Amino acid sequence: MGKTNPTYRDTVRAFETEWSTYHRALRTQHQDQFQQLIHQVRNFADAGGMQNHPDPMTTHLISMLLAHECRLTELELQLENPRSDPAITD
Repeated sequence: MGKTNPTYRDTVRAFETEWSTYHRALRTQHQDQFQQLIHQVRNFADAGGMQNHPDPMTTHLISMLLAHECRLTELELQLENPRSDPAITD
């Protein structure tokens, strides 16, 4: 029988394991951001699994970029439509 390809979620776990030394070597203030990047890869795992790219790292990076794009769009919308702060009075 042929070898079964790992699932996308398996590649995400392998990615996290492979980069764990890098994560530990980061300064403490940057470790949370790195974990957030990994979390974003997991958030888009359904789409990543459907893509089934021969190099999962490409899909991991696209997921991270997409998460950043979503966050930028969210921040731009907040800047365009600031909520009124009840603590600020005219």
